[in-house]
Amino acid sequence: MARIWRDFLVAVITAFRRPDERKLAEERRRAIDRLATETIRDNRRATEPPE
Repeated sequence: MARIWRDFLVAVITAFRRPDERKLAEERRRAIDRLATETIRDNRRATEPPE
């Protein structure tokens, strides 16, 4: 019986952790997108002729 409760608790804890992992993955993706955008912008500024 204790094994059933242990498995249940592990499943509940895992269910609550997954949204956090999804949020972290989404935040990482957004950070990479921002970094890529900034890098592209910096490279374009460096190659544009001065006015």
